[in-house]
Amino acid sequence: MKRFLSFLWLALVSISSSVAYPCTSAIIAAHKTTDGRPLLWKHRDTGEENNKVERTPATDGSFEYVAVYNASDSLCREAWMGYNSQGFAIMNTASYNLNNDTIKDMDKEGLVMAEALRKCRTVDDFAIMLDTLPKPLGVEANFGVIDANGDGAYFECGNFSYLRFNLKDAPDGVLMRTNYSHSGRPDDGYGYIREQNEHCLMAPHIENGDFTPQFLTETMSRTFFNSYLGKDYTNSGDSVIVDMDFIPRRSSTATIVIEGVAKGEDPLLTMMWIGLGYPPCSSIRSVFLGEGGVPLELCGITPEGHSPLCDNVVAMKHKVFPVSRGNGKYYLHLHLLYNQEGTGFAQQAIRDNVSQYRIGYIKRQNRAKSLNKKK
Repeated sequence: MKRFLSFLWLALVSISSSVAYPCTSAIIAAHKTTDGRPLLWKHRDTGEENNKVERTPATDGSFEYVAVYNASDSLCREAWMGYNSQGFAIMNTASYNLNNDTIKDMDKEGLVMAEALRKCRTVDDFAIMLDTLPKPLGVEANFGVIDANGDGAYFECGNFSYLRFNLKDAPDGVLMRTNYSHSGRPDDGYGYIREQNEHCLMAPHIENGDFTPQFLTETMSRTFFNSYLGKDYTNSGDSVIVDMDFIPRRSSTATIVIEGVAKGEDPLLTMMWIGLGYPPCSSIRSVFLGEGGVPLELCGITPEGHSPLCDNVVAMKHKVFPVSRGNGKYYLHLHLLYNQEGTGFAQQAIRDNVSQYRIGYIKRQNRAKSLNKKK
């Protein structure tokens, strides 16, 4: 088995061409949410602005899973966040302060996550997989995982080793990571201000234990708060602002929450909430396993392999960032997202997404009834 894994890994890494980019993320324990289900959240940033969601059926040697991919990944080799039929879910954020080597064959995080979705049932399974895969892994990342047992952890993982941070050991029931590893070189990496933004925005919900997926997609991924400046620009009335050190950025391409299961629930009730494109403008959809579980508008069905819904949102993003020459790309036209008239792209999306969340929870209720009938 170890020899087979080594061969498989070498074959997979030889075809990878992805580049790691910054993200903002969190793992939230079940006892800190309103309905007793753990949450895995990733606000994705990448140079690939067109993302898609696809389902991969089970085979004799792998589990069924759904995942987020770059639209250019026509064979769906590299998963950037997803979950499988066992209730195991995984995501990553790029780290830039772990490795101390000269390995050049890097950026294999998507391959690692796709393999984990095929093979892992639990958080411990993922640790075993990392131990077993041949080294160097070709990664520098914080991998966040949860499972159907309610366990969760971040694995701060480099080419030859990792350090595990268990959710059960987090004093407030929440773990956060951006683009540095807590076990890495001090003050190297990126995302220190964004992580502080997370702490500030989440603090009331940590105290009250009332986290929901909707808070993560509709507030965390759409709020222009800068903790270093101590200012929230979201409803400031500013027409144009500089796009720096907010959680949502020009490079942001998706907001994704995987909502796990409560104790004793069927792992097949795990679900994903996702907004593709530029999160402040995104329309949220719910995703499940099984035939028809992924809305067609999220899939890569256009001639270019794009998600139609993602394309629509990206078009809005280009209006929000209309200047391409010089440093113009860093200037965000905030009034197109939030304004006093309530007609901003973000304001309209937030209103519309209320019904999308309602639809998603009805789907889960119907799914639970169907699963109970089969037992």
